[in-house]
Amino acid sequence: MTLLSTLLSLPAVIAFDVDDSGRLLVGYDGSGVRQLHEVSPAGDWRALTDLADRVTNGQLIPGTTRVVVEHDTGGNERGQLSVLDLTDPELELEPLVHDPEYFNTLIEVRADRLLYTSNRRNGTDFDLIARELATGDETTLWDGGGYVMRVKPSPDGRWVAVTRAGGPANSNQLLLVESGTTHTIEVTSYDDPTYLHAISWLPDSSGLLVASDADRDRIAILRYDLATGALSDLLVDERYDLAGWACPDGEHLLVATTDDGEISLALHRLADGVLLAPLGLPAGGCAARHMAAADPLWSTDGAYALINYNSPTEPPCVIRYTRETGELLTVRAPDMPELPANLPTPESHRVKSFDGEQIPVFVYRPADGGDGSAVVLVHGGPEWMSARVWHPMTIALAGQGHTVVVPNVRGSAGYGKRWYSLDDKYLRLNSVKDLAALHDWLPELGLDPRRAALYGGSYGGYMVLAGLAFQPERWAAGVDVVGMASLVTFLENTSDYRRVAREREYGSLAEDREFLEQASPLNQVDQIRAPLLVIHGANDPRVPLSEAEQIAAALAARDIPCELLVYPDEGHGLHKRVNQLDAYPKALAFLAETLK
Repeated sequence: MTLLSTLLSLPAVIAFDVDDSGRLLVGYDGSGVRQLHEVSPAGDWRALTDLADRVTNGQLIPGTTRVVVEHDTGGNERGQLSVLDLTDPELELEPLVHDPEYFNTLIEVRADRLLYTSNRRNGTDFDLIARELATGDETTLWDGGGYVMRVKPSPDGRWVAVTRAGGPANSNQLLLVESGTTHTIEVTSYDDPTYLHAISWLPDSSGLLVASDADRDRIAILRYDLATGALSDLLVDERYDLAGWACPDGEHLLVATTDDGEISLALHRLADGVLLAPLGLPAGGCAARHMAAADPLWSTDGAYALINYNSPTEPPCVIRYTRETGELLTVRAPDMPELPANLPTPESHRVKSFDGEQIPVFVYRPADGGDGSAVVLVHGGPEWMSARVWHPMTIALAGQGHTVVVPNVRGSAGYGKRWYSLDDKYLRLNSVKDLAALHDWLPELGLDPRRAALYGGSYGGYMVLAGLAFQPERWAAGVDVVGMASLVTFLENTSDYRRVAREREYGSLAEDREFLEQASPLNQVDQIRAPLLVIHGANDPRVPLSEAEQIAAALAARDIPCELLVYPDEGHGLHKRVNQLDAYPKALAFLAETLK
């Protein structure tokens, strides 16, 4: 088995839920597709689902033996909700909320009801819906329109905190919706250029915590008081982004600190934010996904916290933290083999760009020094970030002799509001210019700039195509995974809900079409001379397959080598191991040939 096949075959574990006994619900992909598993307090595993497609969430119904499961079909992200009984020997799924044409996302399960969001009203806006578990009766709690990002009910059930996409790029608006009424409090304005995440209610429901960069460059932990309506600072560090989760015991606070791609956790005092102790997690990794894609989870009594952890040398695993003793129990796959030795770890650099801005960059070097070739790997988003995480392709590329350069070009999160705003709308091509600066810097690493390729997914795929189109003399090859060939056709053909959210970042079809055309690699396809490999899922609801098809057709018409790999049972990216084992070794072989 090759190194890449070995790495791709290593199973990953992600936390979904925990009860007061320490029993876990986790996602585990040992079968090749992530399924729901139960892990007992003693560490015994049991598979709960065996579906053809991945499970995206699972939550216990308190006080019962039942579990609510969220799953999609073929990677289309249209979540459907089902329920299973843990005492059922067959563990059969019973449909709960099934609208296959729409996106239904599980929010929270309580003993008597569940909350979920759905765009079934008009296909664009996401409503917040409460479903009574005993009767199946549903009540729409909020239908104010927009793309709902986060939802968090208060412990007493009176309020629901909702964040939705705001007006400016990468902004969110925080609302409080009073259950059973039409009363809504606008905690922040729709027009504020403010990013919000990690909503966490105080145990007595008197207020909540939210991570926000309101009126500052870095994300701080703020406290909102329901009685006064005041939003005030709880914990601020002008050097780093912070996020916090209140412990149900009312005394403690779990704080995540993002520092140049590493995310660490520490226990603080809830009343004033004073540091009590670091959790002692392994250094050099991420103990929570940036921007709270996988927040730590407290058990309802605050005895345990579940932490999703991974690093450049550790596949995704779950760490159960016991607050009383500080014990850390790592929950890995039950059949986890030994990891390969001497995996590369990133060096941190700063690279000067065309306008003097400093681009944060990680460099992964081959163990033997490599063959002088380089692969620049660009993350998606664009307002995401490359972090110190497990990435089999990076390891395999370095193992093949390529030096892997992983930048956080302007527009990336994790380095302050100013940095992530430097690519908004008409500044889009400045992020592409960052690629040129990175290329010009390669000789300082002892690399051959004539043997440099671009690799990226989603927005990173757009950057690959933009680099090849706008800087054809620099790049020797490109690998585009689910990327956009044209910002115009992407916005025209993406899901309705997605268009509303993404026009804030890229510009609108109605007002900014001329610039969107200028910034589209497809309109510069005559300039592309490097060979290209394109990978795409047929069911992608974000970047339609037509984006891959049109760039492949345009290059074929010009006799530029381009191979298109389409996977009929995938969506935005490849999530099934059988498809990963087909596509990514081909990408590795493609780069070995073009950069030799």
